[in-house]
Amino acid sequence: MKMATYNNDAELAYESIMDAIVTQKLTPSQKVSEKILSEMFGISRTIARNLIERLIAQHFLVSLSPRVTQVAPLTLLEIKQNFTLRKIFLPEMVSLAGAKADFKQLNKLNEKIKKLLPIKDDDSALQVLKANKELNLAFCYPSEYPLLRDWARQLEDTAMRIYWLYAKTKKSFPYSSGQQSILFEIMKSDDPKKIHKATLDIITQSEERTLTAIFSHEQFYTQDLLV
Repeated sequence: MKMATYNNDAELAYESIMDAIVTQKLTPSQKVSEKILSEMFGISRTIARNLIERLIAQHFLVSLSPRVTQVAPLTLLEIKQNFTLRKIFLPEMVSLAGAKADFKQLNKLNEKIKKLLPIKDDDSALQVLKANKELNLAFCYPSEYPLLRDWARQLEDTAMRIYWLYAKTKKSFPYSSGQQSILFEIMKSDDPKKIHKATLDIITQSEERTLTAIFSHEQFYTQDLLV
């Protein structure tokens, strides 16, 4: 297999596995192995093995022993930890982007999310989450800090797992396109303090709404939050 083909196959497989983790086709705490991933996603054992190592390093899979690997659990602790870290990093990155952000791209993604709501099925829910992830990562591009981008990508992947719970129960998203549009206008002012506050407010509101959705549904009264 040529290297370019191998890399392309590996990235496509990675995206498919992450989609399965987000949508709980691979459920939290489910056991996985090279054989399981190879058969489930039609990939080679070599690609499966490399992706398992990659996903363990990113904390989406957990190695319990040399022979036992499982999907990382999704609990209230993981949710609160993710929101805490995003409240630290995302306002800073959006502030760094400021007026340098690509507002044409941001508005395009915001409109895409708006058109996908209300959520009709699993596919539209996943598309909303992916568009939101792309929008949030677009804030990072002007910052020119590669390490921040890497951390943001991992936090946003975990956020997709969290927002999946909200999307499945509420058929909507925890913040509106209107709120994002207001943030874009504040960003154009290039005032770091105002941008920081506006971004933090959106994340804080999203956290409150997500936790309320979880606490108000009996189906979530388990160690792992499943829908």
